Amino acid sequence: MKKQTLLSKIFVYSILLLGSLIFLFPLIWLISTSLKPVEQTMLIPPKWIPNPVQWRNYLDILTNPDIPLLLYAKNTLVICVLGVIGAVLSNALVAYGFARIEWPGRNILFGLTLATMMIPFPVTMIPLYSVFRKLHWIGTNYPLWAPAWLGGAFNIFLLRQFFMTIPHDLSEAARIDGCSEFRIFCQIILPLCRSSLVVVALFHFMGSWNDFLGPLIYLTRQETFTLSLGLQFFQSQHGGTQWHHLMAASTLMVSPIIILFFLTQKTFIQGIAMTGLKG
Repeated sequence: MKKQTLLSKIFVYSILLLGSLIFLFPLIWLISTSLKPVEQTMLIPPKWIPNPVQWRNYLDILTNPDIPLLLYAKNTLVICVLGVIGAVLSNALVAYGFARIEWPGRNILFGLTLATMMIPFPVTMIPLYSVFRKLHWIGTNYPLWAPAWLGGAFNIFLLRQFFMTIPHDLSEAARIDGCSEFRIFCQIILPLCRSSLVVVALFHFMGSWNDFLGPLIYLTRQETFTLSLGLQFFQSQHGGTQWHHLMAASTLMVSPIIILFFLTQKTFIQGIAMTGLKG
């Protein structure tokens, strides 16, 4: 039995290792290309190990006047931070109302909220653009973070599922002590759901950091570009793509997401598990 268990573990870990290598392949190729001289980027068969290793590619892309990467990073970070704050606060408030407060039509309205998840963005793209144009927001970053302050169906569902697992006895005891509903929400519920709030924050941060279609529609001036739009703009400026510089910039772009996930991995997985979501 012990030998069979050992063999099964070896088999499972081998499959997982093979799967991880397959998923890591694009990242390895990205980093490898970012360190190559330009003449080695399009070799057939491809050359995996750069010779010589050109760390200067990163310095070149950071100092390239055609692509102010630090400015793009600043713009992207501002949009992400403002959006994360709005997403966490608004979704938590709405989810609390759906999960902890009894009121007529609650389940019907919650069902309608979930139904909005089936509406693709292209359907609402033109109406949203018209609204933001009336508000004179086109050309600014407001359309990229302000909607996060109005809640989102998936995040509301995620937090609602977690709020429903918190015993109602805690809220009842607080009401007996004279706590208002808002104070119960702030001082009792929120401290108990930090892991779920981290999940919402990470989802929104990654979505905003990688968003390309939104900035493409709403941003009109180069000084307001985000990283994803700035990289596309840099690529379209030249007759031939400078793959070594583009991959260096792409590596710098994905690095914060990777680092952030590894730093919050335990809390992220805990938050997903405690909501009761599967898959």
